Order: sequence, then structure tokens, then C-alpha cells
Amino acid sequence: QGQGLVLGMSVRENFSLTHLADYCRFDFVDRAKESARCNEFIRALGIKTPSPEQKIQNLSGGNQQKVVIAKWVARKPRILIVDEPTRGIDIGAKAEVHTLLNKLAQEGMSIIVVSSDLPEILAISDRIIVLKDGRVSGELSREQANEETVMLAATA
Repeated sequence: QGQGLVLGMSVRENFSLTHLADYCRFDFVDRAKESARCNEFIRALGIKTPSPEQKIQNLSGGNQQKVVIAKWVARKPRILIVDEPTRGIDIGAKAEVHTLLNKLAQEGMSIIVVSSDLPEILAISDRIIVLKDGRVSGELSREQANEETVMLAATA
């Protein structure tokens, strides 16, 4: 909440913060275009909100997280880096975020997930890079990775 959102703003305003220039012409924001694009992402990502004008602070933690992801995905990056994407959200919302990240990866986006949640990493990663003291201490494929091999690399 403190790093990815402006809590006093609406879903629409938070969504467009990273690419506001896409909706501006002659220093005016085209709110209709901005709302239409926001609604596309609300539908595509399954964000549960009554309206794009809903204050972001009134959404659940999982839906807030989806808005954060949506605003970066809307920029059409080739690589998306997410840091602790499910910290502080309930298990249902966690599953929705995992599904979303998997969908984006299947659509061809490269995703780097930074997480201290080992079950999460094992569930959603194709490849795992283990860091210890700022250095790579292991690189594991999905097939090689399990709790034991990851912890071995982390403590080696």
C-alpha cells in the first residue's frame, strides 16, 4: 500500500499514474479514454470494484495488488519485476495473483518474482535463482526445485 498506491485516489487514477501521458492531449486528461482503458484491465484482471471511481483504499488487499500490477502491465513491458507480490493478502487473493502472473507469462511476458515465500516461489517459477549475501548461490529449474534443494542453495 505504501509504495505502489496513492490511497486517497481512485482505481482509475492509480491505474493511469504510470502512463498518464497516454490519456493527455494539450495538457488535458481524456477521462473517457482513461476510464475505458481502466475498465478493460478491471475486466481482464478480475479486479473486484463497483467502479473505476472507487477509492483504492476501499478495495481488498488482493484487488489493490491487482491494480498495482495492472498499471505496470498497461505500459506493455517485456519484463515485469514484482517484489513480494502477495505479502499481506489473503489466500484467495494470493491464488488470484498467482493465476494472473502465470497468465501474463503464458502470453509471453517475462516475469521476475522476488519473494521470501518459498511455497509461492515453488508454485509459480520456471526457474529459481537463490541469492545469499548478495551473490547467486544456486540456480534451479522447476524440475530440480523443491524445499530441500532451495534451502540447501540458500545455506551453502
